[in-house]
Amino acid sequence: MKKIILSIDGMTCSACSNGLEKYLNKQDGIINASVNLVMANASIEYNETKLDIAQIEEFVKKAGFKSLGEFKEINTNTKSKKEKVKFIVFTVLAILLMYISMGHMVNLPVIPFLDPHSFTANYMISLLILTICFIIYGFDIIRNGYKNLIHKTPNMDTLVGIGVVTSFLYSLYNMYLVFKGNTSLAMNLYFESSSIVIYFIKLGRYIDGLSTDKTKEAISKLVKITPNTAVIKVDGKLKEVTLDEIHKGDIVVCKAGEKIAVDGEIIEGKAHLDESFITGESKPQTKEFGNKVIAGSLNYDGYIEYKAERIGKESTVSEIVKLVVEASNTKAPIAKVADKVSGYFVPVVIVLAILTFIVYLIIGQNFETAITTFVTILVVACPCSLGLATPLAIIVSEGLCASNGILIKKSEILENACKTNVIVFDKTGTLTYGKLKIAEVKNYSDMSEKELLQIVGSIESKTTHPIGKAFTDYLDENKIQKLEVKEFGNVAGYGIIGKVNNKKVIIGNSKILENYHIENIYKQEEKELASKGNSIIYVVQEEKILSLIGVNDIIRNEAKDSIKDLLSMKIEPVMLTGDNKETAEKIAEELGIETIIANVLPKEKSNMIKQLKEENKFVMMCGDGINDSPALANADIGVSVNSGTDIAMDSSNVILTKNDLSSIIKLINISKKTIRNIKQNLFWAFFYNCLMIPIAMGILKPFGISINPMIASLAMVLSSITVILNTLRLKNTIKRK
Repeated sequence: MKKIILSIDGMTCSACSNGLEKYLNKQDGIINASVNLVMANASIEYNETKLDIAQIEEFVKKAGFKSLGEFKEINTNTKSKKEKVKFIVFTVLAILLMYISMGHMVNLPVIPFLDPHSFTANYMISLLILTICFIIYGFDIIRNGYKNLIHKTPNMDTLVGIGVVTSFLYSLYNMYLVFKGNTSLAMNLYFESSSIVIYFIKLGRYIDGLSTDKTKEAISKLVKITPNTAVIKVDGKLKEVTLDEIHKGDIVVCKAGEKIAVDGEIIEGKAHLDESFITGESKPQTKEFGNKVIAGSLNYDGYIEYKAERIGKESTVSEIVKLVVEASNTKAPIAKVADKVSGYFVPVVIVLAILTFIVYLIIGQNFETAITTFVTILVVACPCSLGLATPLAIIVSEGLCASNGILIKKSEILENACKTNVIVFDKTGTLTYGKLKIAEVKNYSDMSEKELLQIVGSIESKTTHPIGKAFTDYLDENKIQKLEVKEFGNVAGYGIIGKVNNKKVIIGNSKILENYHIENIYKQEEKELASKGNSIIYVVQEEKILSLIGVNDIIRNEAKDSIKDLLSMKIEPVMLTGDNKETAEKIAEELGIETIIANVLPKEKSNMIKQLKEENKFVMMCGDGINDSPALANADIGVSVNSGTDIAMDSSNVILTKNDLSSIIKLINISKKTIRNIKQNLFWAFFYNCLMIPIAMGILKPFGISINPMIASLAMVLSSITVILNTLRLKNTIKRK
């Protein structure tokens, strides 16, 4: 199975995207296709043994659209100047058409040579010419409508296409009869109905296009943040190059006021960099030798040289854009429901329109009234607003999440996050910063503390665990040389082992003593250290406990307020940690967490998540994204508190690049507001159709209430505008939050 995202040209409304999606999913060899109107692309999973990209692009063509090849970047400049001018021209033509056809009805001055009574032929021909212009203008609607009808996936374009063509042919037939001598039919032409229906639909789509472009602003900003050129060092000389000319390993120079061109590692200099576009952290970060830098970061005040590591598609920015685009191409369950309803809705409307037409003729209404009612029903029932209701809100929310350092891999997360009633937190690196320091050493050996820590630090330097970094930092800060370590090994969930000076050293928590059948005679000392909030490390050499070392961590600044907010939202916070119970209880007490699960191995963490889910809890797990990957995978929603440069490797559903637990509160609030907004959109879309279809059928005619095709097309546009404005309101409420 392979997956490709194609850029699609020619989609103008939700009916287009839904029609293309249904058509693609019917093709043999396509496993799943999801079409995104807002991003103008199609995400397609296919069987490479049956299909290739050329064949898939041919399917797109047969459906009435054009593939522009593999999706590479977000294009917000969808409204060209030419298209805008064309729309203005047809606005003028629409006004002229309405004036010619209906001006005399409201006592406006009549254009002498177009008087319908004195110059009937001129009057009819002028309407015909203008209508043909509009049919050419809206030919894409008619073409797509009939193609979808042939493919048995009728949509909004099908309704409009049938209505416009029916009205046009009926008017053309009446025009023929007028020329044959029946001049009374000159007032029974509905050319303007066909034209104005097309105009209003084009108006609605133009507005849709402008609004959907706005939803991509947050994402498109990421694409534009990297500079176009950079300066690299070649044989000691500076050379200006484009980003495409930078290769891995090149030395790139960045001065004050310039932006980082590619992801890399500083090899010289020091500066303060603004990384807020990735991390959401407003304060400039100090960067110096050995620190990583992210493309697009702004250098405030220093001079640095860095080695290029991740370029092009591998860069952090590209990874973020890829994640957001892929997320927007997944569909939330609520969106699938709307699509399914739309799929049944269009055929039902066509049947209703045909039955109404037949009933009108049976009860003695003239053909003109019957055909007008038929066209009105088709036009007024167009489910454009229904199709826009969900995807527009999802894209707005995903863009806002991205701009706030919350990266979502699947749009269903936005629907489900608000269901969360339990959030499980890992302790080290999640509730705390994970920057451990050696707090206290209880030395029971004949060695000095420095010699003891030299051995421990040498072995710990072989691991990437935060506790290990506490010891390596100690060696670096005190300029203590590392010793040679042999036979290094990791004992998962317990600790590490290694040989130093030909002596086997075991380092880990109290469980490692049980694992190696070593009697723990220092339990009281362990409790004493733990009561101070320390994580306890045992050092054993040749089955003798040499030392107990307490390492301390700092609780995140925002953790206490975040836990308080969760409790106020009636969401239960749970601490899940491999650390000892005493240390976990002390930190939990300070944070206000009542439920603590301590002394658990990585595998046991995953089982605890399963156990909570079996209790009918909707569980969100928040961890570091690497050590907690089994638990994150088993949670209903896995959230990792991670640095921007780890995005490509992460396996969770949500990534918080800001390293801020308050982002979880923001995610849940955005989810609540998004679902509320979608439900409002769907209500108004359904309410509109339920209200307008009976009126179009003429049920309220006895009360003097009726509409014609022109009013129907205007009502349809207003329905779409209502959905758009409601969605933009969502954007503003989230911003304020």
